[in-house]
Amino acid sequence: MLENNYVTLYDNLSSGKMEFIAHHQSKPNFRFIYADLLDEPDVKRAMEEHDFVFHLSSNPDISKSMEQPDLDLKQGILVTFNVLEAMRLNGVKKIIYTSGSGIYGDVGTTYTAEDFGPLLPLSMYGASKLACEGLISAYCHMYDMQTWIFRMANIVGKRQTHGVTLDFINKLRKNPKELEILGNGKQSKSYLHVDECVEAMMFAIDHSNEKVNVFNIASNSYIDVTSIANMVIEEMGLKDVKLKYTGGSRGWKGDVPIVRLDTTIINKLGWKAKLSSEEAVRKALKELLGKE
Repeated sequence: MLENNYVTLYDNLSSGKMEFIAHHQSKPNFRFIYADLLDEPDVKRAMEEHDFVFHLSSNPDISKSMEQPDLDLKQGILVTFNVLEAMRLNGVKKIIYTSGSGIYGDVGTTYTAEDFGPLLPLSMYGASKLACEGLISAYCHMYDMQTWIFRMANIVGKRQTHGVTLDFINKLRKNPKELEILGNGKQSKSYLHVDECVEAMMFAIDHSNEKVNVFNIASNSYIDVTSIANMVIEEMGLKDVKLKYTGGSRGWKGDVPIVRLDTTIINKLGWKAKLSSEEAVRKALKELLGKE
């Protein structure tokens, strides 16, 4: 994509690192702006002369809202409003938005399709994602914009800065004899490698053209937290590690322990994940440990 377009990255690096974009810095068609999306005037200036927005910004740590209830309001809803207003004022018509499975709430093993309802999130994160979807849809209808909204599985890869896999690696580096697991370890979700996530998003953009296009993106398989823990222990070459569970079905308040995304729509369109959840986690784990 960078080869054919001028790309501006706008980020405050609150959950990212400069080293992740170092290989792009010397490219003449790439510009990095270190700034915050809460700065509305600056967002409007930065949006000038662009024609497509990839809105990937949000608070990545769901549990933080327990101590900061307004965190997802600011880093989710308010920044999305600022992005949309900057688009409106600059005549930018297309936006993709990375939402999440949290909008569906806790419905157990029910497979949630894109038209599932009612939507009753359990967390501030899920609520903000749902609110942002509503804002984007409204702007598209009011101001003749177009959007692609993606409700993701758990995305893993070598540049992840949070998530259960990285959490386990860090814990075991501190104490290779014992691993604390939040909840009962039976939490079961779909995991998708970041490479396949990007591939799915670009495929959907190229193969759908409604005013508001909504897609679940996931692998059609699942893995539980205890299995991930054992995989991390194996890849780190550790033995006799004691697994210590904090108990309860949820890892933290707002956590949805079982997630089942129905991917029929994007599968029928022609995209399907090549890696299973286990394979995606294994690949990301090797990348995080510097094995590939």
